This record gives sequence, C-alpha cells and structure tokens, in this order.
Amino acid sequence: MLPQVIIIGRPNVGKSTLFNRLVGKRLALVDDQPGVTRDRRFGDAHLLGLDFTIVDTAGWEDDEAETLPGRMRQQTEAALATADVALFVMDARAGLTPLDEEIAQWLRASPVPVILLANKAEGRAGESGLLEAYSLGLGDPVAISAEHGEGMGDLFESLLPHLEPLQPPEEEEIDEEDEEALLRGPLKLAIVGRPNAGKSTLINRYLGEDRLLTGPEAGITRDSIAIDWSWHDPKSGEDREVRLIDTAGMRKKAQVIEKLERLAVADARHAIDFAEVVVLVLDATRGLEHQDLKIASMVLEEGRALMIAINKWDVAEDASGLFNGIRDALNEGLAQVRGVPLLAISGRTGKGLDELMTAAFSIREAWSRRVPTAALNRWFDDALSANPPPAPGGKRIKLRYITQAKTRPPGFVLFGTRLDMLPESYKRYLINGIRRELGFDAVPIRLNLRSPKNPFANKK
Repeated sequence: MLPQVIIIGRPNVGKSTLFNRLVGKRLALVDDQPGVTRDRRFGDAHLLGLDFTIVDTAGWEDDEAETLPGRMRQQTEAALATADVALFVMDARAGLTPLDEEIAQWLRASPVPVILLANKAEGRAGESGLLEAYSLGLGDPVAISAEHGEGMGDLFESLLPHLEPLQPPEEEEIDEEDEEALLRGPLKLAIVGRPNAGKSTLINRYLGEDRLLTGPEAGITRDSIAIDWSWHDPKSGEDREVRLIDTAGMRKKAQVIEKLERLAVADARHAIDFAEVVVLVLDATRGLEHQDLKIASMVLEEGRALMIAINKWDVAEDASGLFNGIRDALNEGLAQVRGVPLLAISGRTGKGLDELMTAAFSIREAWSRRVPTAALNRWFDDALSANPPPAPGGKRIKLRYITQAKTRPPGFVLFGTRLDMLPESYKRYLINGIRRELGFDAVPIRLNLRSPKNPFANKK
C-alpha cells in the first residue's frame, strides 16, 4: 500500500491542478468556476522518486451538513482520517480568507502532519499572500505554482521526511501479454448511465459506506472516480479484487450545454476506454430510453464487455413486463450483440448485487478468451460445411482459414479470396457462430478480412 497524501483547501485555489501535476495526467476536471470537484479522487503520484497515492477533495465550504456542499465537506473529513500527510492549499494571489483560517484551525486539531502550500505564487502578485500564510500557525508555507510546475522541489523536501519511511518495496510489473496474470488482476468495472440512475448509490452499497456523494440532485458526479475494493464471492468464499469506476451521467448531446458537463461526459468516455467490463445502469422507474441504447452502442464500439443492470427494482411497477420489454428492446436495438447480460438490482436494498459481480467476472473471462488455432479452424470447417459462402455473380468466394489475432476484445482475421464481395450477413453468421460455439457469449468481436495480394495487379 502506498502512503496517502490528501489535498485540502477552499474552492478554486488550484487543488485539482496540483493533483493533475502530481499524477502527470489531466485526470481531474479543471475549470475556472469554483466547486468543480465533488467526490474524492485518488491517483498514483510520483515526485522525484517518492511514490504515493494523492487524494483530491472537494473545496471546503461552510454550509449545513444536509446540503450538497455540506455533504462534500463530510467526504473531505473522511479522507483526512486515512491520510498520512495533508497538503493545505491556499491562494497566494487572493491572500488569506476567513475560510482559510477555519480550515487551518480544523487541521491543527488533527494528528495528521500538515504542509501549507501557497499556490499561484509565481511573480510578485503572490508575495503578500505568501507572507500572510505564516499567520496560520502551520509552519513555513511552501510557495508553488501548480499550473506552471514551480516549487515542486521544495514540496518534495517537505514530503520526504513523512513519506520516505512509508515507501513500499519494488514490485515486479505484470507482462501485458500474460493473460492469466491479467485475469488474476483487479476487475476494472465502470458504472455508466444517464443522470440520477443510481450509479453512486450502487457503488456505496458495494463498499458499505457513503464513499460517493449521492442525493436527489441530478448530475452530482462529475469526475470519473476509481475505487479499489475487495468483493467477497459467496460461492467460492474467495476475496476478489475490483476497481470500481463511477462516472458522470450521460445526457443527450443536445441537452449538454455547459462546458463543465461536456468535460464530465468526455471524462466518462475516457473511463470506458480503461475499463474491462462496463455496467450500464437503467432506472426502473423510467425504463429503457433511446439515450441508453446510444450509451450501450458506444461501449460496444469501444470493444468493452457490456452488462445492463435495471436499478431501483424495489420500486418497479409491473416488474415482469418491464424486464421482458427491456430485453426485447435490447435485442432489437443492439442487434450486433444479442444476449447482453440483463440483471434486476437495487442499490438501495442490495438485491442482485452479488449476481451482478459474478456475471461481471464471467464476462471478463469470455472477453479475454483465446481459442487455439486448431480448435478455431475445426469450428470454421464445420461452419463452412453447414452454410457455404455465396457466389455473387457466379464468382466463388473462397475462405481458407481463420486465426485469432488478439483478445480483450477478441479479434479474428479471416483469410481468403474475393473477400471484398463477402456479404455482411455472412460475416454476422460467422461472428454469431464464434460467440455461440466457442464460449465468447455476448462480448464484442472484431472480424477482419485479409486477401492475398495479386502479383499481377499493377502490371500492364
């Protein structure tokens, strides 16, 4: 386990910019308006040889606990309880505010070591704010510019005495080609869907704590939040590692007007790219809508294994009719992949959550499956005998053999002649046969066609 370093401060002082600087990627959403970050976000940080987990938090606001800002503050308080070091960020250009002083008073009462950072300190504009920071009683402030990368050496020196004793021993990296090792690794499971479908509530139920902000307000989640968690499999009795990824709700493109929501939806799409299995969460009180089918198609186009969970099942009306209606609509709307796993769940009561996780591990295994070439071509010969390829215009299409080129998602290469004349319907016949006969279930499959080059094509 890496030591944890938490970033704390009032809204719009540059916490997410510092987070992105330390992880070396633009993971956290950044915008000029205050209050962009709402949930805790974790990242792997590297600073001049120091490795640690950096935790971005929502801007500290002095509001009642039941309000959204109040619930955001409770998330920050929970994060401090597990931190090894706290980075208190203030805005050197704006100078000290009463809210900065309130945060400093709270941090002084905590046993966690605190490093005071005066951000935006580049140039003369930040000099007065830097001097004011001494009055907080948290030691010498470290002048930095998260946006321009200034002061990172001084930050390293401040972190070194706290983090050096906590550095873990070096581990061997998993070879990306070692498929068995990848299957033993954590299941990367992204939760997607329209706003207010109950995605964050579902994850909180799995974790057994209010780890993510929830509430009646639609669109609370903005950043894609990854959480490492261990699921206890009730059937095998084993604990299995999972990386749960919560994402922002995806509305119709025409309804996404604000820049910040566009960024949040783009971040959700980015999270899908890094997932192995994606769970599309539907709201049982609203059923299946066109936007859900668009999200499902996008997941399949990205080559990810797809599952669909009907949430809020405990308040569904005409449950049987709803389930069958959604199944029929999926078969019609996702004709390219029939039989996508469909489960009825309730994030509020816990119904069906173990079944969902069992199915997710199972579909990841199918998504990662490699078929030996000999077995693949035995199936191929049988498929050709049962239904030979057509001969459009009397010209015979000759299919020679097939091989599996990749996994995750499964990709196959079909070799033969006149493949440019092969109808789409026959390609679908082969893909459906691969799924049905070779154990790939409802995962997306890529089939590429390759013909030998004609050596006389360019000769006159």
